[in-house]
Amino acid sequence: MTETTGERRLPGDPTPRQLVERVIRVDHAGEYGAKRIYEGQLAVLGRTKWRPTLEHMKAQEQVHLDTFSRLIGERKVRPTALLPVWHVAGFALGAATALLGHRGAMACTVAVEEAIDEHYREQEEALGDDEAELKAHIAQFRAEELEHRDIGLENEAELAPAYRLLSAAIKAGCKVAIKISERI
Repeated sequence: MTETTGERRLPGDPTPRQLVERVIRVDHAGEYGAKRIYEGQLAVLGRTKWRPTLEHMKAQEQVHLDTFSRLIGERKVRPTALLPVWHVAGFALGAATALLGHRGAMACTVAVEEAIDEHYREQEEALGDDEAELKAHIAQFRAEELEHRDIGLENEAELAPAYRLLSAAIKAGCKVAIKISERI
C-alpha cells in the first residue's frame, strides 16, 4: 500500500514521490500555458470590453502559477523542459482564438477549462491524505477553472465559429500537452 494513494502499486506505476513530482510539474506547465493563452487573447482583445474579464481570469491563473512555481522550488521538482514550447503555443492559441472574436476566445477558455477540470479531478483522486495541502490547492484551482468555464459559457462561447470542432481540437491538444509535460 502506498501512503499517497492508499492502493497497491503495480509494476510501472510511479512511486508516491514520482506522482507528486508529475503533478507539480504538469500543473506548473499548465498554469504557465493558461497565463500565456490569456496574454494572447489580451493582445487581440485588450482594447475591447472583454479586457476586464480576460484580466480577471489571467490574474487567477497567475496565482495558480505562482503557487506551483513555489512548490517546484520547495519540493525540488524539475519543471518541464517544454516551457519554451508552451510559451509560444499558449500565446498563439490565445491570439488565434481571439482573432475569431470574443466568442472564439471564450470557446478556447471553455475547452481548456473542461480538460483541466477532468485533469485536476483525477489528480485529487490519485493523491493521498498525506498530500492534503497539495490537494487543497488543486481543489481550489479546479473551482476557479470551472468559474472560467462558466464565464466562457455566459459570454457566448458556444456561438463561436465551428464551436464543436474548435472545442474538440483544443481539448485534444490539452490532453496531449498534459501527458507530455508530466514526464518531459
